[in-house]
Amino acid sequence: MTETTITLPDFTEGTINLASPRLGTETVRASDDFFAAHSRMIQDSAPVFIDDKFDDNGKWMDGWESRRRRDGGHDWCLVRLGVAGHISGVDIDTSHFTGNFPPAASIEACLSGSEPGDDAVWTEIVPAETLGADAHHFVAVSQPGPWNWLRLNIFPDGGVARLRVYGNPHCDFSAVSNSDVIELSALKNGGRVVGYNNAHYGEVWALLSEGRGVNMGDGWETRRRREPGNDWLIVALGAPGTVENIEVDTCHFKGNFPDRCSIQAALVGHGTDQSIITQSMFWLDLMGEQKLSADHIHTFDTSQLQDLGPISHIRLNIHPDGGVSRLRINGKLAK
Repeated sequence: MTETTITLPDFTEGTINLASPRLGTETVRASDDFFAAHSRMIQDSAPVFIDDKFDDNGKWMDGWESRRRRDGGHDWCLVRLGVAGHISGVDIDTSHFTGNFPPAASIEACLSGSEPGDDAVWTEIVPAETLGADAHHFVAVSQPGPWNWLRLNIFPDGGVARLRVYGNPHCDFSAVSNSDVIELSALKNGGRVVGYNNAHYGEVWALLSEGRGVNMGDGWETRRRREPGNDWLIVALGAPGTVENIEVDTCHFKGNFPDRCSIQAALVGHGTDQSIITQSMFWLDLMGEQKLSADHIHTFDTSQLQDLGPISHIRLNIHPDGGVSRLRINGKLAK
């Protein structure tokens, strides 16, 4: 079963899901997860319902589900974000939970270098919100943080399919020197995908995550192009910088990797994501067309790059179409 297309609220624009395991986020513990493990609640994939799937404790559900509470209390789940972030809003998703969803939920947050103890000071960023069956519940957050620990409270019990936390990493580059080379495009460093012409397969923002892709679905892949032209994707760097080298990884893409790639770039001062997409057609070439191969990490250094000075955005062009698992723009901060 596939998830119905939903309309995202304005607070999601220009953000990433800080609760993604791709950033290192994990559910640390919960008051109870008898029916469904709390770790399922932050999976990147859309929740599914399998009609005839049961386990030793009952119906298998794709999310976190506690048992029926009889003591007057409520259940909770502790989440550690992979990177501290500024939160603009959340989605408490009860998809497929119909007779077993919580009637309400709230979220508290704190910033801590270790797991919060009994003396931790929590801030309620989502007051108790009424929940319904089999639905997305988008709630804007007015206290953005930064936060790196969340506690989802459900009243009194039940199941949550997914928790999405929309925001951006809190990036402190004060300790990075002018000579340090960092991954300017990494999600953890504030990089994000601004737009693309097609992303029929996979998870497009996996392109900027750590490690190599675990399979062909862990990356950006376009549909088969049946007309002239090429596919493209635009990335905003976490901070402006000068590029030292670029990695284009086609891990797992064997019969469907792009034949070639090229990269344009610019230092963008102002504008919206839509205006940046329009402007990108006229950006200068940072890297001309380079041949790609199957299931391989391609590294391009300054001998293959144009010196454009500091840049803030890049446009990856793939010719004519195909899949890329990871993209890394490594360089020095423009201080």
